[in-house]
Amino acid sequence: MLITASEIADAVTELRGVMRRTPMVASRVLSERADREVWLKCENLQRTGSFKPRGAYYRISRLNPAERERGVVAASAGNHAQGVAWSASRLGISSRVYMPVGAALPKIAATRAYGAEVELVGATIDESLVAAREFAERTGAVLIHPFDHRDIVIGQATVGVEICEQMPDVGTIVVPLGGGGLLAGIAAAVKPVRPDVRIIGVQAAEAAAWPQSLAAGSPTAAARMATMADGIAVALPGEVPFAHVTELVDDVVTVNEDALATALLLMLERAKLLVEPAGAAGVAAVVEGACGQLSGPVCVVASGGNIDPLVLSHVTTTGLSAAGRFLTVTATVPDRPGGLISLLEMLRDQGASVVDVVHSRVAEGLALGQVQVTVSAETRGPDHQATVREALAQAGFLR
Repeated sequence: MLITASEIADAVTELRGVMRRTPMVASRVLSERADREVWLKCENLQRTGSFKPRGAYYRISRLNPAERERGVVAASAGNHAQGVAWSASRLGISSRVYMPVGAALPKIAATRAYGAEVELVGATIDESLVAAREFAERTGAVLIHPFDHRDIVIGQATVGVEICEQMPDVGTIVVPLGGGGLLAGIAAAVKPVRPDVRIIGVQAAEAAAWPQSLAAGSPTAAARMATMADGIAVALPGEVPFAHVTELVDDVVTVNEDALATALLLMLERAKLLVEPAGAAGVAAVVEGACGQLSGPVCVVASGGNIDPLVLSHVTTTGLSAAGRFLTVTATVPDRPGGLISLLEMLRDQGASVVDVVHSRVAEGLALGQVQVTVSAETRGPDHQATVREALAQAGFLR
């Protein structure tokens, strides 16, 4: 049974004054790419840096006194962990969160700072979830699932309510998609009152369980989870979200890793917004034209902004490369005075700004008297990169 308007209205009342009414920001660059008006719903500016506290707080707020006394437990690598920890502390309830051993240190520190007891267990979130379930069975603590619970979906539906109020003429809503709680909630809030609105979910192509699940007619585990967008890297969709997505969502599309990195960079440079790769999935779909037919003004949900600075550095470099603004070439130069400087001067003359140089005399395939040089340089775009490569090849630097 799908969630109802009255249930969503109860969540709106419960969360009023607790959750931020996140801003809706116009994006000129996205509007130009989509050839229509595009706005960003900035859930990256929500408490704890993502939409997650909406569902977590609403779920925890509905616990009875006996359940509150036993506390709550969750498993998460980041956003849900922080949402549960913050919500439980706000409600005066103890919380314990199991996180994978490899979880980002800033996310672990933030979860502890919000008041949760954190334990690192397992290499994956699935292993952490096993530990959380065992703790719940052993102690009676209430397991707060990140997406597969009716109250979680109801809480996330408040994002859809705000979109309709802030953007009454919205024609298409594009939403990052992992387990499905956010997409299901938005669809449940919007479709009954605006059946004409097109709602699209976006997954990372390297962690896409939804296309095969929808084709099979039931949640089906993805065989591959290898994406930078860890916030939407969910191997198995939830039963509760699946029922809503199949009934209410118009389409589910995927985007590749380069598109995610390019979208994150675009948000940083042009929208002045910090988002994590998962939070940029909707932007990536619009930029790449993956959404197919768009209807009317578009709202793209920026679902979260929690990103490890080290990951941000890596993703930014990947985004620059994908956008044709960061070139790495391996050249062969004579092993004599002036050999390297001739290569660098050519790059200078072509307008490429050298960032890094690696010099090797022992690389495979080198002839006597040759040196291999790997150079990274800033370029102005794909056309400029092609010009630089052509000039290097004509000068005999590229093998």
